[in-house]
Amino acid sequence: MADGEAVRRVGTGGAAAFWEPGSRILWRYRENGGANFHIARPVTVVRDDEELLAVWLAPGTQCVKPVLADGTPPHQEPLRTRYTKPRTVARGHWLGTGVLKVARPGEPWSVWLFWDQGWQFKNWYVNLETPLARWDGGVDSEDHFLDICVYPDRSWGLRDEDEFAQAQQDGLMDRAVAEQVREAGSRAVEVIRAWGPPFSEGWQHWRPDPSWAVPLLPEDWDRTPAHMST
Repeated sequence: MADGEAVRRVGTGGAAAFWEPGSRILWRYRENGGANFHIARPVTVVRDDEELLAVWLAPGTQCVKPVLADGTPPHQEPLRTRYTKPRTVARGHWLGTGVLKVARPGEPWSVWLFWDQGWQFKNWYVNLETPLARWDGGVDSEDHFLDICVYPDRSWGLRDEDEFAQAQQDGLMDRAVAEQVREAGSRAVEVIRAWGPPFSEGWQHWRPDPSWAVPLLPEDWDRTPAHMST
């Protein structure tokens, strides 16, 4: 692909087969309690097979993110009104260092790796979410608010429990789904305590191919897939 080429569809006959390393796809999230997409991130495929999808979100990538109707970032809004005020989406750029995201088919979470400047590994981040649904241009999910930070010394801690509780109070997640999320979190903690994959696989030592260009955000980033698979 030429430098700066936008993310493109990799097939036309239904859900995507495996993508080759270096392919550009979209990693998207639907809004909670709605059908539209409010997060879209162009990423480069690192690995894709029956066991794992790994993608690279490069620094400076143009992404779509949710904002309040007046443009305020949601995290700057008080929690009690964060999920009830009208929202829209805005384009912005991924700030800071890049992120490696890895996910296993059917698993209700993905694991993100963060580094500080100079490739100093910072932490893993377990993002609890619906299992990724694949389509010809990327993968889609819905975020479940609750997260787990895992550190190089193998310690860990839950994150965003206040947002998880507020989302339930505001009707973005019913009790049954919340229980499923808690169960998924418990299973993720079991993997962490056993130091299973991907934590045991050395991904913190991975580095992106220097020839990879930053993928562009396509104009039809919110298109509805004709076919999907998990």
